[in-house]
Amino acid sequence: MAGKRSYLDGCAVAHGLDLVGDRWALLVVRELLLGPKRFTDLRNGLPGAAPNVIAQRLRELETAGVVSRRTLGPPAVSKVYELTEWGLELEPVVIALGRWGGRSPAMRHDAPLSVDALVLALRALFNPTAARGLTGRVALRFGLDAFAASVSDGRFHVERADAAETDATVTADADTVNALLWGDLDLDEAIAAGTLRVEGDIALVRRFLTLFPVPTPAG
Repeated sequence: MAGKRSYLDGCAVAHGLDLVGDRWALLVVRELLLGPKRFTDLRNGLPGAAPNVIAQRLRELETAGVVSRRTLGPPAVSKVYELTEWGLELEPVVIALGRWGGRSPAMRHDAPLSVDALVLALRALFNPTAARGLTGRVALRFGLDAFAASVSDGRFHVERADAAETDATVTADADTVNALLWGDLDLDEAIAAGTLRVEGDIALVRRFLTLFPVPTPAG
């Protein structure tokens, strides 16, 4: 790509890093895997990245054919960024990298996560064995972000959507759910503190929270 450093290596891995290996580039991809976002949404999901850096990465990813831009129709009339069909093929790469990185002995599982990073972590860490015999639908609400999750026959699916019919609804912030899943926070403590609300089948929610174990650290 013009204006960018290149490994100048014929290996496809090296070329892939030329496209998405710059700092923040793959995290921009991560933030778009669950659907289109406005620039302000990307900034909220990547608070450690300067706005000009995010803008630069978006330009580079657009030039590479990984990201595209479009304008929403009325009444919004705002621009959103989304992954191209080819860009969406990076999802298994991001998921696999997350699983691999999660095994690092230096990984801090209590560190802050964006909402989308948290939801993708659910996809990465889902344990089909732990879900054996469980069927249920859980709505996850993080402020304005809503996701529909379902478990059935040892399979897990989650997508950005307002779930029409659910067995339980969990309303919280990402940090609280992060602490419930991979920290020391107890569900009853979170409910008593008012940082999390459960509507519907609370027994399902308790079981649901056990389906995403932290991977065994390497070494």
